[in-house]
Amino acid sequence: MTIPGAKKKILVIEDEPDIQILVTHRLSAMGYETLVASDGQAGLTMARKEVPDLILLDLMLPKIDGFKVCRMLKFDKTCENIPIIVFSSRCSEADRKLVEQVGANAFLAKPFEWETFTALIKKFVLS
Repeated sequence: MTIPGAKKKILVIEDEPDIQILVTHRLSAMGYETLVASDGQAGLTMARKEVPDLILLDLMLPKIDGFKVCRMLKFDKTCENIPIIVFSSRCSEADRKLVEQVGANAFLAKPFEWETFTALIKKFVLS
């Protein structure tokens, strides 16, 4: 649970260092605290420990893919209500359907426009 007045916490589960840096800098500039995990297993562990206000989740991750991470978090009593935005370059209709089936709250295709990114973040995390 977030303390009133505290910065909202966003967990970025992404294995590409360049994307991690871009996204975390943008989120920090928006006033959010950011946490980063570079693989699916680390992301699961961090989500359960930190209970962030939002999770940005890539699909193609080492150790455990994003589909499984999302599903596991949505079945975890501690994390089931955390909004998850999947952001991925895997954009086929089958991938989008599977993202919906595993419980993600939104899908953002890479590369994305920063305006779209910002609007989605604000939709799920009220500042």
